[in-house]
Amino acid sequence: MFLHELSRKICREWGMRVDGADYGELVRARFGNSCPYCLRNLEETIPVVEHLDGMNRLRTGLHIPGNVLVACRKCNGEKRRDDGLKLLVLADSSWASFLSHDGSRCTPSCATCRYWETVWQDKDERSRRLSENLDRICSFRREFPKLQEVRASLASKLPEALAKLYVDCQFFAESEINSLLERF
Repeated sequence: MFLHELSRKICREWGMRVDGADYGELVRARFGNSCPYCLRNLEETIPVVEHLDGMNRLRTGLHIPGNVLVACRKCNGEKRRDDGLKLLVLADSSWASFLSHDGSRCTPSCATCRYWETVWQDKDERSRRLSENLDRICSFRREFPKLQEVRASLASKLPEALAKLYVDCQFFAESEINSLLERF
């Protein structure tokens, strides 16, 4: 909830909303109405809102311009494996890590590498497409310099604040649950 409220505040300050038609059209036009990861036509699949940096306490992503795309539901679900990792080894961000699973640096049992093999069977094509899509998303993010400013200013403070908030909420929930259990 905190990340959503922070996102709303930032969007108000920027004067641009990611849930508005203008932003949605900009994103779809920028990626040719295709999933930015697997290139599936979004009209032929189930499109979903995708946060490049996941909105969780590990990735601390925000619902702001430059971090929100439209992707296919399949890629959105597959990317969650990287979003949920405490430590990323293939790249600095979960979306870049997701696009780095080309089969050359992971164990043969890597589920994400196996996913990409179903999308592009040819190893050379898969490697080329993943690299191109990584570059396209990097280019898209450069169109939002304010995103980089916000990320840089929050990078050192936000993870610690979110960790404290999570612990505080957990403690509060446990206390309330125990109190209710005693009453019933």
